[in-house]
Amino acid sequence: MSPQLMNIFYQSHAGSWFFTLLFFGVSYFMLTKQNMKAQKITHMILRLFFVIMVVSGIGMLVGYQFSLVFVIKGILAIALIGLMEMILVRTKKGKEAGKLWIPFIIVLVLVLLLGFNVISF
Repeated sequence: MSPQLMNIFYQSHAGSWFFTLLFFGVSYFMLTKQNMKAQKITHMILRLFFVIMVVSGIGMLVGYQFSLVFVIKGILAIALIGLMEMILVRTKKGKEAGKLWIPFIIVLVLVLLLGFNVISF
């Protein structure tokens, strides 16, 4: 894979992570307000960035020839996406979502540490 294409995947992946976390926070705090229409819009934008993140992540996996560290990071990232969705949907429905915050923080830290090569094997 060409270095330019890898750079495109990397930049879009890093940017999508930033916007994913940003829109997750905005969407979560919009749930406490009574503005459900705006929360629904931010949740849909968040889902769009999930797709961008997964597609660019798969492109990077191919470019790194499915290195074990990045495969594990990808699996954890998919779990993180699931945790974000569960937190938002359960909170929106009025169900208990407090138990999901601890795994969310643990998986987020692991993904960030793996992504920035702080943890490698």
